Amino acid sequence: MSVPLERSEAERQFDHAMWQTFEQSVKAGYQPSYFLRSVKQHGGVETARRLLAKDGLSKGFDALRKVGRLDLSVEAQVLRPHFIDLFSDAERAIARARLAQYGYVTKS
Repeated sequence: MSVPLERSEAERQFDHAMWQTFEQSVKAGYQPSYFLRSVKQHGGVETARRLLAKDGLSKGFDALRKVGRLDLSVEAQVLRPHFIDLFSDAERAIARARLAQYGYVTKS
């Protein structure tokens, strides 16, 4: 499966945000190899949905938590106001709960 050719502008912007997240994560000391492969193969939105659907925290979330950069987590990106329509209420609730569990509170 590969990234669909027909994507909305919001989906393309989310993909770009995922690339930026990858770059910033590397600068913060975490190399998210699985994340990068998944974004390349499935696109940002599908990667985010897959990570949100997993029980528990991803290795990436935990690594970003340890370096104090939960703002770079997929969960934080899902909750950004201009991406709100890309995810369901349930997906956003999962993201919000995971972040809140570690004291990271969003405005959305």
